[in-house]
Amino acid sequence: MTKRAETAPGANEEFVELGRGCYAYSADGCSNTGVVIGDRGVLVVDGQATEAQAAKVLDKIRELTDKPVKSVVLTHFHADSAIGAPAFEAGEVIASDLSRRMIEMRGAEDLLVSRERDPDLFSGLPAGAGCVMPTMTIASSMSIDLGGLDVRLMHLGRGHTMGDLVVWVPASGVIFAGDLVQKSASPYCGDAHLADWPRALDRITAFRPSALVPGRGRVANGPQAVATAIETTRDYVTTLRDAAAACVEQSLGLKDTFFAVKDALSSQFASRDDFDFHLPLNVARAYDEALGLDQPQVWTRERIADLKDALDGSVPAAAEAVTEPAAEEPVEDAAVEAAESAGAVDNSGEAAPDLVSDSDFAASLAMDAAEEDTDAEDALDLTPEDMVETSEETGEAREETVEPDEKVLEEAR
Repeated sequence: MTKRAETAPGANEEFVELGRGCYAYSADGCSNTGVVIGDRGVLVVDGQATEAQAAKVLDKIRELTDKPVKSVVLTHFHADSAIGAPAFEAGEVIASDLSRRMIEMRGAEDLLVSRERDPDLFSGLPAGAGCVMPTMTIASSMSIDLGGLDVRLMHLGRGHTMGDLVVWVPASGVIFAGDLVQKSASPYCGDAHLADWPRALDRITAFRPSALVPGRGRVANGPQAVATAIETTRDYVTTLRDAAAACVEQSLGLKDTFFAVKDALSSQFASRDDFDFHLPLNVARAYDEALGLDQPQVWTRERIADLKDALDGSVPAAAEAVTEPAAEEPVEDAAVEAAESAGAVDNSGEAAPDLVSDSDFAASLAMDAAEEDTDAEDALDLTPEDMVETSEETGEAREETVEPDEKVLEEAR
């Protein structure tokens, strides 16, 4: 649960051109970063785990252009793809409304847990480093004119997280999918919505991209490679979801569920990067969702330790593995407060087995999502024609041409 691949993060870096103005940076053990270069400036997709890693990407950009970085887009809230964003000195840091709220509520805890689970990736990050907050957020979609290239940011539904964005460059046929899609790595599903994820993949397919940049690993270049990456991700997500659901239906505990799901996934995915690293958290989330928890729990150090104990057999199968911290522990931020408020109950109000609990954070997200009508289940219902159509739907806003895609927003509403 704390050991990734043996290769040092940042090794075997690669910076490739995918289409007119579109590039992708990848390196072993690191999240990918996308780059779009227009006549007026540069847009960066995801900002690496540290500013030192982001500086490597910026060096690659500067070999091609001295244009300013206008925007950094965060595809989701996880620390490994966001903390390095300040190194680009962008005019705007853009995320979805939901991602911003997740950064506010659980970002600090995510950073803390990520540093402990993957210390090599975050080496060199100052001890007091905090989360990167977006300066602009969007509800469902927005278009940016970089000068000669129209770039569309879209929230296609819940999947890897509640607030995932994809970045689509129609003129180049390139889509930056973030961790919604993996080509060679095992998907991380610890904060996922497994029932909704396949629908988001359908919507990515509807763009008919000629190249796709996944969250980690090498890019999928060519329509067949793109289709394979999407379908492989779908296979992982649906197998994880369905195997866990079958175990819950048989009233198996978390430990037995873990081994059953591992058996179901191993033949196709065991050789992929991060398979063993992600699997405990992935199974815990699938187990929760099968028991009716719509909102993922906050991952804290205590919850990680409880999960390890449960899988090692240190905790009885039906024990409540989530315990509240000692009363004297200080509450330093909203994420910790939300984690501490979690109680081990299921939707019926009865004590739930293993790691199942709800939280005030999850309840608030569900309530606000209903009030704002931003729940991804019905947020977008797009046809392929809607999403591959290229048009002049942009207008003036700020220094750049930035305006939501009106057709998409109308359907979202």
